[in-house]
Amino acid sequence: MHPATGCCSNPMRHRAHLVIVITIFWSRENNVKACLPLEFTQEQYDTEDRKLVVALSATLGLFAIELAGFFSGVSMFSSSQGLLSTGVHASASVALLFFLFEQWECDIYWWIFAICSVLPAFVEILLFIAVFGLKKKPL
Repeated sequence: MHPATGCCSNPMRHRAHLVIVITIFWSRENNVKACLPLEFTQEQYDTEDRKLVVALSATLGLFAIELAGFFSGVSMFSSSQGLLSTGVHASASVALLFFLFEQWECDIYWWIFAICSVLPAFVEILLFIAVFGLKKKPL
């Protein structure tokens, strides 16, 4: 393990976040119902279910970007990306556990998604551009 970046602990937080997202995928029925009024139609249920599936699928896509950057070596020893990634994925793990067990409304997932999935993937893309496009050393 690299002491400055914690490169071996970073994938552990990715996996925790990933496992929780997959668990929500498998058991999303209660979370979808939490997004609906007490009396709802099948069409409303299908719409909310589709929105949640899109959000969860986008999360998985952003995981792929982050893991590609990590395993290609672009961000493996980047202390700033390691710190950001560790912080947001640990936070996402905790927030998504509450989302799953407390059956929070689906709109909250989009906030968790923006902060804990889009932000680190965006930084990863910037690192890709810096390393491969501009031939810079990662921060």
